[in-house]
Amino acid sequence: MALAMKVITQVAEQRKALEKAVSTALELASGKSDGAEVSVSKTTGIGVSTRYGEVENVEFNSDGALGITVYHQNRKGSASSTDLSPEAIARTVQAALDIARYTSPDPCAGVAEKDLLAFDAPDLDLFHPAEVSPDEAIELAARAEQASLQADKRITNTEGGSFNSHYGIRVFGNSHGMLQSYCSTRHSLSSCVIAEENGDMERDYAYTISRELDKLQSPEAVGAECARRTLARLAPRKLSTMKAPVIFASEVATGLFGHLVGAIAGGAVYRKSTFLLDSLGQQILPAWLTIEEHPHLLKGLASTPFDSEGVRTERRDIIKDGVLTQWLLTNYSARKLGLKSTGHAGGIHNWRIKGQGLSFEQLLKEMGTGLVVTELMGQGVSGVTGDYSRGASGFWVENGEIQYPVSEITIAGNLKEMWRNIATVADDIETRSNIQCGSVLLPEMKIAGQ
Repeated sequence: MALAMKVITQVAEQRKALEKAVSTALELASGKSDGAEVSVSKTTGIGVSTRYGEVENVEFNSDGALGITVYHQNRKGSASSTDLSPEAIARTVQAALDIARYTSPDPCAGVAEKDLLAFDAPDLDLFHPAEVSPDEAIELAARAEQASLQADKRITNTEGGSFNSHYGIRVFGNSHGMLQSYCSTRHSLSSCVIAEENGDMERDYAYTISRELDKLQSPEAVGAECARRTLARLAPRKLSTMKAPVIFASEVATGLFGHLVGAIAGGAVYRKSTFLLDSLGQQILPAWLTIEEHPHLLKGLASTPFDSEGVRTERRDIIKDGVLTQWLLTNYSARKLGLKSTGHAGGIHNWRIKGQGLSFEQLLKEMGTGLVVTELMGQGVSGVTGDYSRGASGFWVENGEIQYPVSEITIAGNLKEMWRNIATVADDIETRSNIQCGSVLLPEMKIAGQ
């Protein structure tokens, strides 16, 4: 599975062609609009899945699309096309221009300010292509699945193994003269099985993901972790309704901070639909906690030199010593608020929450007795009030030791109080998400059980 020079050459040619398509669209829109922005994205790769070692699916994909937005007299028109021929591009540009004639004028509409744009996008080392044949991809998926199945006789069924390897090309240009592009790769391997004991059936999974193929965990390691996680869930008990300390395991703790993304997004702020509306410059997390954003992290899964509006991304402290320092702004939401874009059109970029030097085992000892949440279900979170209520499963802990799995419970609280009362964050950092943090200990939450 050496680096494929053929792929590298092919990608370079495709990148030039896509840049030409963006230039063509911008030229066609020039003179007919006050401003325009064009983006093209193309993804190519292979995905396979196996079940009991047999091939379930082999999928090759090569998907691409061009999108253009034009602005004329504060009116906006957008159109897109998967056909990148010159004739199709011309039709798409004209469609956007026609739409702009009928939309309502909006003084906040328009291309991002020139001084915010990424005219010199840095190379973030995101492109690591590898030559993977269908047979090799199938073998990797089957090995991960087989490692799970062979781990224990209580594993009685499988949802299969899967392997994916893709490369992407992204090009963005606008009427301010910006034209930038970059390439990236993403490889992943997973396994999912079902265990059974005394009539109880439980399901779980494990996966590994990286920009680089050779940085993936081995199929055997993925399969073993999948088996361990699934077996640990067997014979779950129910809890009585109570209040108790709760640890959000790192894989779900990322979601705990993910709710912060929506709460401080510019759109929610200018619509006044967030419970953090008056919190800018206020302490909303413990004073020892800082959330850093690292959009230029080399090989980062959420790294990008510019956002979906061409605005350059920058290293920021979103939360500094517990204080909310800024909103997450797109070009439009920034104008609605009389501010400048923060480069967050399209999402966040590698948030990092530092741990406090504790391992997960030490975190259990610090909690003593309480609940470890490893899975959350449902959408019971209000972005307007911060009220939080979700189905959960995990493990009950006594004297710092895991005693047994639990399921069919609900945990509830309010995000403002939950964030402010965070006791500590462990060092078992989850790195497979756009939010990287360890397990989080909350001193008390409501637990609804039987």
